[in-house]
Amino acid sequence: MILTVPCLLGLESVVADELRRLNCKNIQTENGRVSCAASMADVARLNLNLRCGARVLLKVGAFPAPDFEALFQGVASVPWERIIPKDGEFPVKGWSLSSALHSVPACQSIVKKAAATRLGRVYGCETLPETGERYQIRFAIIHDAASVYLDTTGDGLYKRGYRAQNMGAPLRETLAAALVLLSRYRGKDPFCDPFCGSGTIPIEAALIAKNRAPGLDRRFAAQKWKSMEARYWLDAAEEAMDREYHGQYDILGSDIDPAAVELSRHNAELAGVDDCVRFEVADALKFRRESVYGQLVTNPPYGERLMEKSDVEKLYHAFGKTLEALPERWRVIILSSHDEFERHYGRRAAKRRKLYNGMIPCNAYFYGGWKRDGN
Repeated sequence: MILTVPCLLGLESVVADELRRLNCKNIQTENGRVSCAASMADVARLNLNLRCGARVLLKVGAFPAPDFEALFQGVASVPWERIIPKDGEFPVKGWSLSSALHSVPACQSIVKKAAATRLGRVYGCETLPETGERYQIRFAIIHDAASVYLDTTGDGLYKRGYRAQNMGAPLRETLAAALVLLSRYRGKDPFCDPFCGSGTIPIEAALIAKNRAPGLDRRFAAQKWKSMEARYWLDAAEEAMDREYHGQYDILGSDIDPAAVELSRHNAELAGVDDCVRFEVADALKFRRESVYGQLVTNPPYGERLMEKSDVEKLYHAFGKTLEALPERWRVIILSSHDEFERHYGRRAAKRRKLYNGMIPCNAYFYGGWKRDGN
């Protein structure tokens, strides 16, 4: 079996590291996705434990698709009946890049027809009822080569279940977790986010500090599959809970907006980490810490939705002045979409990493205790 984990561009190496820590084998990295060899038990383990991937896809076929006939025959050759039962619902989603088959709706129609033809022949019926559980089919066509998958996740992995509301410009949980991991925070150092918004970055830091699997409090599509034994999910959950840590952590989220702080506390309680992360109302421009080392990871306003661009530029400059007082061994990561962030902040970053916050291209800027080679 091959499992493929799509991810935001720029996070491929982070997701690959996660797969290595989960003892996955034959890890392959491509733009926007990471794959590995796996078993059905790993479907449950990856869904429960991955922090930075978008979803877990079971690869069921790969073949050349220079035209619609090749696409139909390739999809029809997949043994869908091994997983999809007679009453299974099987909607189709996908995308195409640099291929002759550039019409995604047309490709969706062909994939659906081919899968239905195969299943109808196997189950002996002209029309499949599709009244049962969902088996989401996904496809990707790149340079006339098609890959076909079954989506084991359902709602994206960023939906941890603890954030029912946000403060108007949310940072996805998967990206927040990636920023925390990039800061090398593992629970031992002080950790701060002075622009915490709805608390996503500190909450993800707390989940990482506790080594708590982010998917323990939600359900996944493959849990309802008849071909997926319940014991895989029970074993994966038990394994994840056995690996949790229980200690004391110095994790702080702050925001100038009292409503944001109140919401952050509520979200932390839903995430089960309210015992190890604290939130307070505070002005980021008055941020001070006496510890000689620590991690600061934050996502200040971009000037695209919540503030005017000129106001954000003044904020960046003032925040840069504020952090000059931070001890030099602190590691700082600031996410921003502003093209001239470094100029307004007042200093060049030790390094930059291009990322995407939703559809917004951004850079993560590394300051403080980072050398120019990133160490």
